[in-house]
Amino acid sequence: MTGKSKWDAARHVSVAHARTLEPKPVRDSQSEITQMVLPNDGNPMGNILGGMVMHQVDIVAAIAAGRHSGSYVVTASMDHMDFRVPIRVGEIIILRASVNRAFKTSMEVGVKVYREGVYNRTSEHTSSAYLTFVAVDDDGNPREVPPVITETDDEKRRFREAGQRRERRLADSAAKKNKLNQREKRGVR
Repeated sequence: MTGKSKWDAARHVSVAHARTLEPKPVRDSQSEITQMVLPNDGNPMGNILGGMVMHQVDIVAAIAAGRHSGSYVVTASMDHMDFRVPIRVGEIIILRASVNRAFKTSMEVGVKVYREGVYNRTSEHTSSAYLTFVAVDDDGNPREVPPVITETDDEKRRFREAGQRRERRLADSAAKKNKLNQREKRGVR
């Protein structure tokens, strides 16, 4: 492998692997976590800790991405997350994740978080997030992922919007990189 990095080798291997990948429907990788919010999950105000919600969002999204890719995945990014409604200690937290779109080696996963009353079983949407995962092989190198098959109008909308969000993320990343390069040229840290 003279003159080639492990990333070049991984691209070569993953391109060959991708030719054998069959598209998968969104429903095959959807995942859900349901659990009761206990006192050790809460803050002094009796609400679940935001970091606990974010941790669970990452887990349920990783399960969906791993199911879709058929491999281990690593979290590359999480878009911002707003906490619209608190989830109280004693309530049930429900997290639902779906792969919105697969790109070459990455996938966008959407997660919706709900709270549910224990006795009245009413649920309320509390927060949402979009995460990007990269599929990796046993050596930690990126590997290609199968395309997503969208079947419902909602899945088709999420697929389309995921492409738009990706374009914004790439543009933001390029702008940040450019700004950092400009700062380095001026000797500013």
